[in-house]
Amino acid sequence: MRALGWPLPMSNLLLYTITVVIWGSTWIAIKFQLGTVAPIVSIAHRSMLAALLIFLYLVLRRRLLPLSRRDHVMVCLQGLCLFSGNYIFIYHATAELASGLVAVVFSTMVILNMVNGAIFLRLPTSKMVALGAGIGLVGMVAVFLPQLESFSLTDASFRALLLCFVGTCLASFGNIFAARNSRNGLPVLVCNAWGMLYGALALYGSALLTGAPITVDWDFTYMGSLFYLAVFGSVVGFWAYVTLIGNIGPDRAAYSSLLFPVVALLISTLFEGYQWTLLGLAGFALVLAGNWLVMRRGTG
Repeated sequence: MRALGWPLPMSNLLLYTITVVIWGSTWIAIKFQLGTVAPIVSIAHRSMLAALLIFLYLVLRRRLLPLSRRDHVMVCLQGLCLFSGNYIFIYHATAELASGLVAVVFSTMVILNMVNGAIFLRLPTSKMVALGAGIGLVGMVAVFLPQLESFSLTDASFRALLLCFVGTCLASFGNIFAARNSRNGLPVLVCNAWGMLYGALALYGSALLTGAPITVDWDFTYMGSLFYLAVFGSVVGFWAYVTLIGNIGPDRAAYSSLLFPVVALLISTLFEGYQWTLLGLAGFALVLAGNWLVMRRGTG
């Protein structure tokens, strides 16, 4: 891979690929969650199931290490931002906005992580990472331009746009808390287990406050998608992503937020007949080019 200019060690390349492919495929699985169960409750079920599975693994392997009170606070903040709060805002936003606009707004996390990392963690900024992120964002706009053109700046849509951005900011702060916990040597799975538990409890609490009934759909399709989202989307996906944050930093890891919506479109092409345009293909090429620049080693 190094002959092609790819700078990541194979372990990080594998983590990066897992993150992009899994989160790119969860978009279809989420569709099977929509129906009788309120979205916020489905997300709570997903986080709770994932937390219980990780706790079970840690107990069986005797890896459930104790955390200090301060570390619990940091892990709780990671969970509230990365595993619950961001979903609450983004799911409400998707009721008014096209999925393409949501994907573009969420992709700004690559910029937010760069800024927040410099402010809160004093991480050095890279001109090449910033350039790559900018190119990737332009590519994302090109890919989803047909949906963006239909956006109307009405009161409801504008509020939804703000909610989407708030959710993206929360996800970015969750990345920063995860980076902090990694810097302090806290095990990723331990942090994720507690963070997902705290996040699930927050989502259940929000459901009760908003009057959303806490129910379960025992239909095979719903339960199958729930297990896929919990096991792969949450347990494996967040393990790979949070580990990647610790290995390469929150700014470079966040570039996956530009790639997995495009992977979702590739899957949609195969199973849902999505039609690509020349502008969309050009945007895809820009996203890949930006990814190459972001992942170059030793750029300043």
